[in-house]
Amino acid sequence: MTINGGFALNGNQSFQSVTGSPLEMCSNSPLTGYFRNGFCATCPDDYGLHTVCAQMTQEFLDFTRSKGNDLSTPYPPSFPGLKEGDKWCLCASRWFEAFQVGKAPNIFARATNSANLQQEQISSLLSKAIDLA
Repeated sequence: MTINGGFALNGNQSFQSVTGSPLEMCSNSPLTGYFRNGFCATCPDDYGLHTVCAQMTQEFLDFTRSKGNDLSTPYPPSFPGLKEGDKWCLCASRWFEAFQVGKAPNIFARATNSANLQQEQISSLLSKAIDLA
């Protein structure tokens, strides 16, 4: 299923990862993504650009809470609350903000969407990739 502009709702058909390969699933437990389909897919309505598949650390969860976005507290039924080790599609701007101060979590490059990113940003993301051999 797609929405306007060919953006994929159920899968990765329209998206490329920061490695240049088709976008892989980030997580289905907890179920993540703007569309809650497991992929860091995006669309014009996704103003936060939830495209970075990251493995949560307590340091990052504390950092984002200090910025007003508490990702640790559950908001049932749609948000389980995150803990260290969970994989989650983060807003690109928050990940880069954390990167600037040394608090960005590691990412899964094959599940991180390249949409709207410049080469310098992709290089920063790849420096924290844990799924590349």
